[in-house]
Amino acid sequence: MRVHHLNCGSMCPLGRRLLTGEGGWMAPAHLCCHCLLLEGRQGLILVDTGLGTADVAQPQSLGGPFRAVSRPHLQISETALHQIRELGFDPRDVRHIVPTHLDLDHAGGISDFPHADIHVYASELQAALTRSSLMEKMRYVPRQWAHGPKWVSHGLEGDKWFGMESVRALQGTDDDVLLVPLVGHTRGHCGVAVRTDEGWLLHCGDAYFYRGEMDADPTCPIGLQFFQWLLAMDNRKRLANQRRLRRLKARFGDEITLTSAHDPVELSLLSSAASYRASHPFEFEDDMHQTAA
Repeated sequence: MRVHHLNCGSMCPLGRRLLTGEGGWMAPAHLCCHCLLLEGRQGLILVDTGLGTADVAQPQSLGGPFRAVSRPHLQISETALHQIRELGFDPRDVRHIVPTHLDLDHAGGISDFPHADIHVYASELQAALTRSSLMEKMRYVPRQWAHGPKWVSHGLEGDKWFGMESVRALQGTDDDVLLVPLVGHTRGHCGVAVRTDEGWLLHCGDAYFYRGEMDADPTCPIGLQFFQWLLAMDNRKRLANQRRLRRLKARFGDEITLTSAHDPVELSLLSSAASYRASHPFEFEDDMHQTAA
């Protein structure tokens, strides 16, 4: 399966040193909204949607606190809808959308694909629709699904996958796309695992924010540590899932590549690698033939 790595929302919060570990204290940092566009057998699959065209047109609906803290660019050129068209695809061919969760910077593009099935855990859908806490009133924007999406809710059960529990295949496609429970950041947060020609890619959403958090000796700038703690609906489960992800990387790092939603370095590395493979297809075909032999 071919994977396109998209940035569907640049954000420039102040406090670069606190958020990246380098640069000025009040300089703007750069965070991304890393989404995946998958070329499946029955159509396109979108993992996360970032900020959508309605968010660009009506930024006030995102709320003052989000705009003041995140300082999003809000450019049409960064929306998934625009980038999919630029890649030469018909947006109507997006059959499935798998948000890692329904935070406003992950679900903003849902309304740009009203024909797609939206796959979420039932606990996440319930949290987004009821918004029962102050944090959930701030993080979920009902306008983003006011059009009445085709929700497909999933339970938190399934099989084992590389030692991870309760993993289940995406319904409605025979492509290898799996839902991996990573609750904590939100009540129904999930990771999305995709089998590619180069191995498995696991999009971890907001289960972690900084690439160093997946190292054996984890590191994270203090500003991002505080931000993750502040937004977590269950911080104990969030930290437990980070430990599970570190074990997964340590044991199966040759078979599974982990990425998060907001680390621009991860996005750049994966996007560059994908572009290189696309421009050197015969080189990788030779590698696969040699491996098979």
